[in-house]
Amino acid sequence: MTESLTLRLMDMLVRRDDDDDDVTPECPSGNDYDGRIGVRVSAIFVILVTSSLCALFPVASRQSKVHVPEAVNFIAKYFGSGVIIATAFIHLLAPATEALGDECLGGQWTVYPWPIAICMMAIFILFFIEMVTFRFATFDSLGAHTHEASDAHFGHVNTHSEVPTVNDEGAIKMVSTEDANESDVEKQPLFDADSVSAQLAAVFILEFGVIFHSIFIGLSLAVSGEEFNTLYVVLVFHQSFEGLGLGTRLANVSWAPEKQWLPYVLAVAYGLSTPIATAIGLGVRYTYQDSSRTVLITNGIFDSISSGILIYTGLVELMAHEFLFSNEMRQSKFSKVCMAFATVCTGAGIMSLLGRWA
Repeated sequence: MTESLTLRLMDMLVRRDDDDDDVTPECPSGNDYDGRIGVRVSAIFVILVTSSLCALFPVASRQSKVHVPEAVNFIAKYFGSGVIIATAFIHLLAPATEALGDECLGGQWTVYPWPIAICMMAIFILFFIEMVTFRFATFDSLGAHTHEASDAHFGHVNTHSEVPTVNDEGAIKMVSTEDANESDVEKQPLFDADSVSAQLAAVFILEFGVIFHSIFIGLSLAVSGEEFNTLYVVLVFHQSFEGLGLGTRLANVSWAPEKQWLPYVLAVAYGLSTPIATAIGLGVRYTYQDSSRTVLITNGIFDSISSGILIYTGLVELMAHEFLFSNEMRQSKFSKVCMAFATVCTGAGIMSLLGRWA
């Protein structure tokens, strides 16, 4: 009898210990803010100036017709593509996985890879939206009224006079627009990656993704603790490189003459996003809880969505467009293609290295 009672009591204690192990820990309250308000305010203006200048420079260079060396155009264009791809994986998807995998969330958040799933859903949704857009919508009011494909590089516009067509045997061939007859144009089923619609859709998707990302890192910078100094320096380079990537894409779009102001607005909107978010973060520095359950879930979800946007934009709109579907690359020497690819890898590598600190 005594032995049976002892065994039952031990079993109850073991079960209680197991239940205690399953208790979800509480999310930390407060934040790591440790003063230094002056240098934090300076971050608002430094990041505003550097990110805005990097985003505006390619646009202003092209529209003002200032001669920019082709090597500078080349490096900025492909370096920016690498930066955007690295941002998607290292600076968005990885933090999203960390935020939504925090053990204090508990429940279904920790038993399923939600960041990867949300990222994947964003990619499929973007593809569907773009598919519908290209099928039913037009951007005639925003883009230049031309049927010729163009590869614009800051200071000059290089038009192409060939279009892809499919012959009766189903083979793809390039036909000069001067020689192409009406039947060639009518049976042209291929997507023109250099079209104004393609350029505009890609740039608006990219703008949406980078601005969301910039808002959250601005909030984080405002309430960061002892790592603030390192984060400050890293984010200046981070936002500058990302702005350069966005700016080169804005500069490459064939904007309609009456819409030449729009790329400036988009560049400035990017430049303002992180400083405004930092200012808001400083305003609520005593009440903002950067590790609370609500903030972790919000940041995790939006970082996952933004990562899907930039992955799709970087791999489909930028890399596939530039290396597979661009007339310029198809007609270039292989050495130039390899140099462009190396520049993309350099941009991705440097941006990935910055992920070590931010």
